[in-house]
Parts: sequence; C-alpha cells; structure tokens
Amino acid sequence: MKNPDGSADFASSTLPRHLVRGAIGIGSLIGAFALLPLYGPLTLALAPVGLVALRGCPMCWAIGLAQTLSRGRLQRECTENGSCTLRPATR
Repeated sequence: MKNPDGSADFASSTLPRHLVRGAIGIGSLIGAFALLPLYGPLTLALAPVGLVALRGCPMCWAIGLAQTLSRGRLQRECTENGSCTLRPATR
C-alpha cells in the first residue's frame, strides 16, 4: 500500500488485526520448518501461508506494527523547502 505522499504503508487498520496476522504468519513459518522432521516436505506448504499473512516479509510486518501503533499519534509536517518533521498529532 502507498500513502498519499508516496511512502510505503505496512500498517493494518487495527492493532488486534495486525497481531493476528503476525501470529498466523510467524506461527506458519515456524511450523513449516519445525514439523519437517515429523511430517516431511508436506509441512513446507505452511510457508506460503505465513508469507501471505506477513505480506511478504517478517520485517515488513514489524514495520507495520510500529506504523499501526503510531497511527493517529504522530503527524508529519513538511515545509516548502522539503524538510519534514514528526510531532504529536492534535486531537
């Protein structure tokens, strides 16, 4: 996803939704490799489930967690000369 200013947005709409996505994604990736000795290569089918839940990469999910937590709490202000600053959002 992209923000109106063109920057990447990895956040979810709510924190519980983001945490559920993380639990499914990380759990599936761990399960895919941890269960390999018990059930064989069939468990590798869990890996794509994990990657879809994490939207491609675990680091993107972690960045999205930070964005989800800060959403609505920080506001970016940019000036004409191109410099931008973050400050607490006015409520």
